[in-house]
Amino acid sequence: MEWTPSKSRAAWWVLGLFVVVLLAWVFTNYAGAFVLGLFLYYVTRPAHRRLQSRFRPTIAAVVSLLVLAVPVVLLVGYTLAVAAQELGNLAQTVDLGPLAGFIEPYLDVSTIVQDPEVLLENPDVVSAGQVFATGILAYLPLVGAALIDLFLALTVAYYLLRDGPRLSRWLRNTLGGNSAVFDEYVDLVDEDLGSVFFGNILNAFVVAIVAVVLYSTLDAVAPAGGIPYPALVGVLAGAASLIPVVGMKLVYIPVALGLFGRAFLNGEPLWFPTVFVVATVVIVDFIPDLLLRPYVSGRNLHVGLVMIAYIIGPTLFGWYGLFLGPLLLVVVYHFARLIVPTLTGNEGAERTPTPPADAAGIRAAEPSARDEGATEGDAT
Repeated sequence: MEWTPSKSRAAWWVLGLFVVVLLAWVFTNYAGAFVLGLFLYYVTRPAHRRLQSRFRPTIAAVVSLLVLAVPVVLLVGYTLAVAAQELGNLAQTVDLGPLAGFIEPYLDVSTIVQDPEVLLENPDVVSAGQVFATGILAYLPLVGAALIDLFLALTVAYYLLRDGPRLSRWLRNTLGGNSAVFDEYVDLVDEDLGSVFFGNILNAFVVAIVAVVLYSTLDAVAPAGGIPYPALVGVLAGAASLIPVVGMKLVYIPVALGLFGRAFLNGEPLWFPTVFVVATVVIVDFIPDLLLRPYVSGRNLHVGLVMIAYIIGPTLFGWYGLFLGPLLLVVVYHFARLIVPTLTGNEGAERTPTPPADAAGIRAAEPSARDEGATEGDAT
């Protein structure tokens, strides 16, 4: 009679293991949608917390997603597709080496997008719509799969916005057992995910969208030659904004030098390179940084580790590695810094105190080792 409880417990452990394996299989197949949903959650959470004081949580979540998340996804998707189109044109004339195999799956799909420069030159909305509709029909299975992933991501973000506090309490009570160390771990993970997602990556997307629109517009009115691959240069500027200190200067300074050099050699007017530099510094570099500055604060992560996560993530996992790489870094880093010393009995490790949040849930700004693009999330 004494073996019955043990046998029952073993059966529950087997069932629990089966559930974990099943969930892992589901996440593996829809990892991109889940991490995109987590990104959208952190992007919309500051606005959602402000809307909660005026609307019910459900309405606040829907409004936040419709006003912020959906436009961000559509603009980013369109921008990346146009850049992939230009990257495909570049690959026809330049040997991209190993990079060609990495980007090849995304090049064919990008053909359904109409280049904004073409629309500026021939703003025929009907013709552009026909080209876009024809492209969608040609790639209907891929477009359908993308829409399913987008719907799943929005659903994940919606329920995190609506039921996030309830989920946080469940995690703390179930896994933490009212442990102060576990509570600190959850707070720091949430804080740094907000910094990585709402700050760095959203800033990079904003810079990329602004740069693509600006460079495509300038290229349409430029003298002979214009900006080489303007959409691609804009996306590279957004990606370079993730780099500390120098940021997008690694992209637009060489392009500006090339434009000035070409103007001197060919006897072209210097107004266009000058306009390119001034517009880039003011519209692409200064204004996005100024708008996001109230959210910039210190981080707990080492800048070098974050850069490694940005590089390794997309290389290992594909497009969603841009979100999954930093997510894994945050989870593992704080586990090693807080939980491992507790498990090994060495609890004297130095801990970084979490700054208090104001009434809106925004944490107070602190001096940052990286002044460009690092922003702060809200603690759940």
